[in-house]
Amino acid sequence: MSAVSSARAVAYGGPAPSELHAQRTIRLPRPHAQRRRTPFPTVSVVVPTRNEARNLEIVLPAIAAVRPTVHEIIVVDGNSTDGTVETAKRVLPWVRVITQTRKGKGNAMACGFAAATGDVIVMFDADGSADPSEIPAFVSALVAGADFAKGSRFTPGGGSDDITLLRKSGNAGLNGVVNALFGTSYTDLCYGYNAFWADLLPLLELPPIDAPAPTDGMLWGDGFEIETVLNCRVAAAGLKITEVPSIERQRVFGDTNLRTFADGARVLRTLLAEHRRADRRKSARRF
Repeated sequence: MSAVSSARAVAYGGPAPSELHAQRTIRLPRPHAQRRRTPFPTVSVVVPTRNEARNLEIVLPAIAAVRPTVHEIIVVDGNSTDGTVETAKRVLPWVRVITQTRKGKGNAMACGFAAATGDVIVMFDADGSADPSEIPAFVSALVAGADFAKGSRFTPGGGSDDITLLRKSGNAGLNGVVNALFGTSYTDLCYGYNAFWADLLPLLELPPIDAPAPTDGMLWGDGFEIETVLNCRVAAAGLKITEVPSIERQRVFGDTNLRTFADGARVLRTLLAEHRRADRRKSARRF
């Protein structure tokens, strides 16, 4: 076994005893199919970007410093104008940089997922709010049996330096809606730090990255609704979900694109639309 594999065996062999009380497994009503997966997975980190050059100078070296080392870092750029692509290549010469095929965070994620070659895919924001040192905990949850490792700021061991009381209250309300609709017990629906086995991609049924962009608006799943879409679809598929405690930091440079009321309404619409989608598919399976 190589030195890297040995390190992975230590870090990814499952949660350390001190972590067992913190990670929460969400029990869903439908069992998922057993899959054969390696205990020493390679890890692809997907980082969507749009004008994040200054943040990438901090974020990319921090991800590269994670031990065990990640297999690849994929920066998916949305036609940045601030030198994001050039900065990524300068700061980390071995980084993979691709350009998304349409617009929107969801499309950027889908492009990164399609390009990933690792066994595990980690979703990672470029603004510096996520802590790369938490990546091994997410991977450990997957190795321990989860299909989807969901970051949570509100499970024991998690926290946030950025969330406001208003956003926290809104998130709690949306948690109640998703849990009622999908039979989950999420504590943090609106958090984008997640990881999952790459073999789940066909089940997620995201918009094809080569599909043409509509003349008006975006394809469903191409926008900021992507995290909610993923959370709903893994639940509807009856997959095993484990929440991993995570500390959210403040964005390092730039201003957030979050709009509390508009984004909250969009998440609610997404939950209702995905519940209708799940019901239609459940009905179709009966015939």
